[in-house]
Amino acid sequence: MSLYNKRPSKRVAGSGGRVFRGDREILDCLRKDLIGDSWTLIVETYPGINEDKVCRMLKELKPDRIVSARDILKDREKLDILLENILTQDRVFGRMYSGELTDFVDFDKVNKLRSQIAAGRQGAAGGRKVAIYGFGASLLADEGLCVYADMSRWEIQLRYRAGMSCYFVDKPDEDILKKFKQGYFLEWRIADKWKMAFMDKMQYFIDANRDEDYVMIRSDLFEEVLQKEVSGPFRVVPYFDPGIWGGQWMKKVCGLDPKMDNYAWSFDGVPEENSICFDFDGTVLEMPAMNLILRHPKALLGPKVYARFGAEFPIRFDFLDTIGGQNLSLQVHPTTDYIHRNFGMAYTQDESYYILDAEEGACVYLGLKEGVEIADMIAELEEAQRGGAPFDAEKFINKIPAKKHDHFLIPAGTIHCSGSGAMVLEISATPYIFTFKLWDWGRLGMDGKPRPINISRGEKVIQERRTNWVMENLVSPVHTVTENAHYVEEHTGLHQLEFIETRRFTIQDCAELDCHESVNVLNLVDGARCLVESVDGSFEPYEVHYAETFIVPECVGRYRLRAVGGPVKVMQAYVRN
Repeated sequence: MSLYNKRPSKRVAGSGGRVFRGDREILDCLRKDLIGDSWTLIVETYPGINEDKVCRMLKELKPDRIVSARDILKDREKLDILLENILTQDRVFGRMYSGELTDFVDFDKVNKLRSQIAAGRQGAAGGRKVAIYGFGASLLADEGLCVYADMSRWEIQLRYRAGMSCYFVDKPDEDILKKFKQGYFLEWRIADKWKMAFMDKMQYFIDANRDEDYVMIRSDLFEEVLQKEVSGPFRVVPYFDPGIWGGQWMKKVCGLDPKMDNYAWSFDGVPEENSICFDFDGTVLEMPAMNLILRHPKALLGPKVYARFGAEFPIRFDFLDTIGGQNLSLQVHPTTDYIHRNFGMAYTQDESYYILDAEEGACVYLGLKEGVEIADMIAELEEAQRGGAPFDAEKFINKIPAKKHDHFLIPAGTIHCSGSGAMVLEISATPYIFTFKLWDWGRLGMDGKPRPINISRGEKVIQERRTNWVMENLVSPVHTVTENAHYVEEHTGLHQLEFIETRRFTIQDCAELDCHESVNVLNLVDGARCLVESVDGSFEPYEVHYAETFIVPECVGRYRLRAVGGPVKVMQAYVRN
């Protein structure tokens, strides 16, 4: 039986009547605060929320007027021009948008609606009741009862697949990759900024991930649970997705649906994408883990990491399962200079493959062979892409055997991919969409369309890292840091070109770890379970199981890992000073 917890949540005692589940309880609560014949209710929503559902709920409050924030957006033609400049014609890549929601708002429309609302109040005996909802609702009123309705990015992606359009367009049948691009490069960026500003006046928070089961909490409880989360170890809610190359390992170890053809990906340890859950005596509230970063970045990340990256989580753990599956695409990630100039990103997708498990014959493709010419390789890649002879990867790329607990380092610009038969724990920097596929072994994607190939971009960033250098610098460069009767601590990477440090702890009974002035991300890579313990009693012991990723905030400082039921191995990652 799998011990892996697919939906971790933190139990919260003492919620004291501050939790409301379902439309009826939520509406009854709001009615108590909407007193008299004149009131304003402002419901800000994250783009992706079912606004029709929100509108139906507001009608139950019997306001004199309901206003949608969509009515203040710029006209379609102007929006299309803005979007084209940001998103480009590329199917996958746009440019990170550094602007604001207000860039998409027509302030003539704002002023007109505000005037109408004010006139209505002045002209109505006893005042007026106004409900305003949507992304940007607070632009239409300076005061009122303020509610925020939120949802996870994964739920938004599932809604994209089910036919939901992105917020600024009406294209339900749009290519899913283009929908994701608009969310990633534009909508989620401005929505997080807008949410962060609104939280200071928010009085209620709504988990709107499930239309049939909204959960609302008071803002003081919202702050309490985030403060509790950042004071000790926690897990985010992982998600799993099939892929054309996916495997079978996660089905068994993570307790997934055995009827699915495969599972390729899992994000377990990416707060910018995953959620966190809180259990209030059986009522579970889910919110984006990004809220924790936005509200408590220094406590979570540490002052030094926050000063370097801002309110962004720089470390990512995810799974790539090719056991019983196929090779990943042959690929390369952009250098820092390229990603900054072309996509507006401050740092790039440096990464590594930690082999969590492997079949006989598993391998990793990594770096160029000695003596081959990049120009010749590009020519053969282009010919294969035009329908010529399949690309012979082994002619140009090192194919290196991979076994359990090997660690392969992949600084940006290094050509690479995991071969079939490997279960990879990918430890990397957070940017994750910036993969330039060079060869996909002649496959179509899950949607029956060719997967995007980016040979022209990849050619510009491939670094001449060849066999001798690769074997010396990137293949399991392990050395012992500490060894005693209780544990062995080993340095396993990453490369000096990358900003992440990784350590592997083989623990017989217990080991005390230091956060190294950085948030820590860890995974139990061997053994059934371990406890994360406070050295000063500031948090309760926290149990983790095999293959689970967990996060220890920088403010913890030092903590203890205790093996349960036998020795364990744990991978620790943090940002180097």
